[in-house]
Parts: sequence; C-alpha cells; structure tokens
Amino acid sequence: MKRLIGAACAVVVCLGVWLVFVAASSGSRSGYAAGGSCDASDADLYAIAEALGDGYGKAQASHAVTIWQTGAERDLPDRAMIVALATAMQESALKVLANPAVPDSYDFAHDGEGGDHDSVGLFQQRQAWGETSTLMDPAGSANLFYDKLERIDGWESMSVAEAAQAVQVSAFPDAYSKHEAGASAAAALVAELQCSGEWVHPTPGAGIVSGWRTGERPRHNGVDLGAARGEEILAASAGEVVKVTCNARTAAGRQLSCDVDGSPSIMGCGWYVEVAHAEGLLTRYCHMGQRPSVSVGDQVSAGDVLGYVGSSGRSSGPHLHLEVHRSHAPSFDTALEPEGFFRDKGVEL
Repeated sequence: MKRLIGAACAVVVCLGVWLVFVAASSGSRSGYAAGGSCDASDADLYAIAEALGDGYGKAQASHAVTIWQTGAERDLPDRAMIVALATAMQESALKVLANPAVPDSYDFAHDGEGGDHDSVGLFQQRQAWGETSTLMDPAGSANLFYDKLERIDGWESMSVAEAAQAVQVSAFPDAYSKHEAGASAAAALVAELQCSGEWVHPTPGAGIVSGWRTGERPRHNGVDLGAARGEEILAASAGEVVKVTCNARTAAGRQLSCDVDGSPSIMGCGWYVEVAHAEGLLTRYCHMGQRPSVSVGDQVSAGDVLGYVGSSGRSSGPHLHLEVHRSHAPSFDTALEPEGFFRDKGVEL
C-alpha cells in the first residue's frame, strides 16, 4: 500500500473526503473541508474496495476513507473506525442514500436511493439524528455516529456487532458481524494513507538556531527558527485554528503582557497559535510580536499568514518557536521532532 501511495505521487483523487477537527481550546468538535487532500490514487481506492469485499467500488472506498479519517481526527482508537465501517457496510453498502420520504435529501450528493422510513445517508440515520445536510454528508454522519458511540459505556470491550447495535438499535442486531473482516482489512489500508496535504516552511529562508530536546535544553519541545522581527509566520499546512492566546507570566504565575519583548526569565510561549491538521497532527507557533492575525475557528491553507515574528514570552530575541504534535491535545509526550517531520513532508527547515 505504501508503495502505491508513494509511486510518483500519482494523480490525487480525494472524492470529497471531509475531515473533522477537535477544537482543542474549548473541547468541542467542529467539521470543515480540509484544504489539503488525501494521497489516494486509483490503485489505493481499488485496493480498499477489494478489501471491503465483493461489490464495492471506488466511491464506496472513498467513503471508507472519510469514515476512518473522521474517527482519526477525533483521536479515536482504530476499533471505533472498524465499528463505524461495519455499520455503514450493513446499513447502506457504504453508499450515501437519498430517500423519497425526505425530499430535501436529493439536494445533496448521493450514490443511490433508499426507502427505510425517513433514513438517509451512509448510516441510514433518521431525521431525529440531525439536519439532512449533516446526515447526507459522509463526515457529518460519521461524526454523529461517533458521538453516540462514545456515549456508550464500555463500548471498547464490546464485539463489533454489539457496539454497532448499541448505536443503531437495529431490528437485525446480528447483521453487523459479517462485515467485521472487510471493515478491518479496509481500515488497515486506509490507515496508511497520507491525508495532510501540502506542507510549507512557516518562515521561508530561516534556519534552525536551537534544536529539539538538545543536551542543553532537554525539554525544548520544538525548534527555534532564526527569522527576523516582523517576518510573516505562515501556516505550515491546511487546518483549523484551535488556539490563539497570550502566555507570559512570572515564575509565581503573575500574568504579563505579550505586547512587549520578553526575556529568558519569563515563563510561557508569548503570543502563540495552534493549528489542528489532518492525521491528528497539530502545529504550534510561539513568540509572536503582536496579537496573531487569526482567530479560533478560522480555516487556514498552507502558506496563510498567522502572525508576525517577535520575542514575546520566554525569549532572548526575535525568532519562531515551532512545535509539531501527533495529537490535537498537545503535551510533552505528544511532541514530534520537527526537522525530521518536515523533511518527511518534503520541507527542509
């Protein structure tokens, strides 16, 4: 699968993959159309369709990608995505179905027509689940499914069929089990796709002046890029702004201004921004010289301006402190080494 994905970066087809991001600053979830795309070639999608089983094609494989990626963006375990895939396979054969009983369902992209009560979409959710626009959107309906799954105590220890039935309350509770093998095989392939889209240098031309977790700074969770005061700080990839804040304080916890230069004796990142990306990734941009140019909830593309280089917070001079995390709830343990990460994305810091 990795060989297929990497082969000359074949023509990318994403077929409307929508992603859901965690709004880390508030704990809520919101969905948006990613500015990037999934590196899913025709060969990738056909491989996923084959893993799903007989009768599945590219369109259904693309929906499988969406269901899996939506769960991944919520930091759910793989088992949740297998439950969701098995459910959609049983309910709709992984097709977005309109319904004559819900006339406005035909206003949205669909793969066919169903007729079970007022059920629509991939998961055949009835109107009480939400707005038709959400039910007919692959990521939106998957998000509703995961919302309910997460509210079920002990779902992690249930069988796939038991967990699916707990969500769907179907008249055929045993029907989901026959899809577990196909859902598991497809999920394993989808997990290898790269869905973060284009990545760029956040301060082009500025090299690393202080590295990640060096012997002198073992808790330095990112790298410092030696950009000049006032230079633009760019979003490294498409995503959603999930935090914009001033973090400057004394060791005793007294809040300080981020609109002035800081010093090594000050605690905190100064003015900083966090952007949540696909693949459960998050980037953090610290020490801006003034209030950032973006707000929480803004959707950004790779290269959009987030703010300007400064020296606020714990800083000895103008630079950008850049962090990369493998979670939308960043901590010391989730930090990734930025130089190698960006190199894997085709960008030299």
